[in-house]
Amino acid sequence: MSDAITKDRIRVIEVKKSIFEDNDKDAIKLRKQMKEEKTFLLNLMSSPGSGKTTTLLALAKELKGQLNMGVMEADIDSIVDAKIMEDAGIPSIQIHTGGMCHLDADMTRQGLSEFGTKDMDLVVLENVGNLVCPAEFDTGAAKNATILSVPEGDDKPLKYPLMYEKCDLLIVNKIDVMDYFDFDKQQLIKNARMRNPNIEIIFISAKTGEGMGQLGKWMIENTRRWINS
Repeated sequence: MSDAITKDRIRVIEVKKSIFEDNDKDAIKLRKQMKEEKTFLLNLMSSPGSGKTTTLLALAKELKGQLNMGVMEADIDSIVDAKIMEDAGIPSIQIHTGGMCHLDADMTRQGLSEFGTKDMDLVVLENVGNLVCPAEFDTGAAKNATILSVPEGDDKPLKYPLMYEKCDLLIVNKIDVMDYFDFDKQQLIKNARMRNPNIEIIFISAKTGEGMGQLGKWMIENTRRWINS
């Protein structure tokens, strides 16, 4: 069979546009919507067990009386984290991703629509615990943040570069156990800023409260800047 006949019978699709193009457009629309509603949306990412939920509980206490905060919990299944938030008096909603390891902008929009952001200054999207997929998708958040816990090691930015390239803030959690692990604080800073020279880094212990004042200040400043800009 000649090449000409083969080409006539087989459909050839040339993919020239980014598979993320539609999502990026949705993300731009969602950011505009959040700006109009004067709500600061933060996309929080990390590996499982880094302490996202514990950090959010401590952050809510730090921000009490200063910002109205809500949390959207994303998981493949379960309502564990949303229940923890609700039990602590923090408005929350659970998003199930249907087996997907990330949230995209449209999924985030649907969650926000069901949640409702009226009277909320800050909404934190606790993304699915994963250091790869979530970093690839723009959720429409105003800022991206990631948590790295001390037991994970100071080399994480070398192993998962995109996560650190995409994030505005790196929260280093569990510093209360730093003496028990082979963790070099200065090397971590060097590794993170090699990936992203502009990334801000805050060291905390969500358990003891150390550093939470600085994290709370970051949230207040960025939320008010977003609301008032």
